Amino acid sequence: MTAEHGQTPSSDFRQKTAGQAVFFANRLKKRAKHLRKWAQRNGIYAYRIYGRDIPEIPLDADLYEDTDTGARFLHLAFYRRKEETGSAEETFWLEQMCKTAAETLAIPPGQILLKIRERQRGVSAQYEKIPGRGISFFVREAGAQMKVNLSNYVDTGLFLDHRPLRMRIRKEAAGKSFLNLFCYTGGFSIQAAAGGAAAVTSVDLSKTYLAWAQENWQRNAAQSAAFRSVRWELVCSDVSEFLYRRQKPRRWDIILCDPPTFSNSKRTAKDLDVPRDWAELCAACLSRLNPGGVLYFSSNARRLAFDPAEIPAPPGTEIRCRDITAETVDEDFKGKRPHRCWEIRLTAVSPAAGNGPGT
Repeated sequence: MTAEHGQTPSSDFRQKTAGQAVFFANRLKKRAKHLRKWAQRNGIYAYRIYGRDIPEIPLDADLYEDTDTGARFLHLAFYRRKEETGSAEETFWLEQMCKTAAETLAIPPGQILLKIRERQRGVSAQYEKIPGRGISFFVREAGAQMKVNLSNYVDTGLFLDHRPLRMRIRKEAAGKSFLNLFCYTGGFSIQAAAGGAAAVTSVDLSKTYLAWAQENWQRNAAQSAAFRSVRWELVCSDVSEFLYRRQKPRRWDIILCDPPTFSNSKRTAKDLDVPRDWAELCAACLSRLNPGGVLYFSSNARRLAFDPAEIPAPPGTEIRCRDITAETVDEDFKGKRPHRCWEIRLTAVSPAAGNGPGT
């Protein structure tokens, strides 16, 4: 990455950038020292080391360790402001921040991957492919292994902020059936299988990501007989069509619904807008949940006004809803709110007891 059109940032800008690089280095050192032991103690080999902690340095920095080689990689995401687009100053600044991260964390520059994020509305960003060299490998999470791709997509294939919820589902999954909606690359599905789920169904509209989920499955099944005993099913479908139109209705014990905030895929009957559609989506999920089961609904939509009273309970049941966001934010995201999450439990009731939403 080099300054464009022969332009050279001013000396004042260079001096300002040098000062910011010092702040960035100090923050990285502090976070690395704090998180290293925590990660080792918990079997975590992919975690956030910096999350836009300093407003003037709008970067997310995630560390990944290759299971097979032990090599460490750093994935940097820069949150671009419109006025900065393509400027020589922006290019220089990014070069200096990448250099600072490489030197501070002792990671070779060739193992630092930079992505630029811009505010947009449309098909979920993780589905956009970026041309260029491919850097992909498997990382471990509590013994399970999942593939990440640091180079070819906006997102890497593993949402680090959802680690505690993956562990929660893993602990609850033994002997149960699990449905993963908007499954992406199947991280939740892998952890449910690792926890001894009897059956795991993963639904997504993307054949690319379902193939990725299958690759994750094959990697773990090759190393663990426990995985091979799970009934593993991948379904390529629009989630709404799957929930409403499947010919033979089925029910599950645990459902995870983590939709993109907005999606307007040409392959779906209508756009998905979570702030608008969340209650309908939750109700559809509950219609496929066994009494005594639990729906985990998660979203990073900032405009979502979640109200349990808007969710109708299926006939003969009642729901109990609890905001568990604080329980699903791990040490590397502490002090942030990368998502919100609700636990919605469904119980059967006698006709005399009635039914309805709970809080």
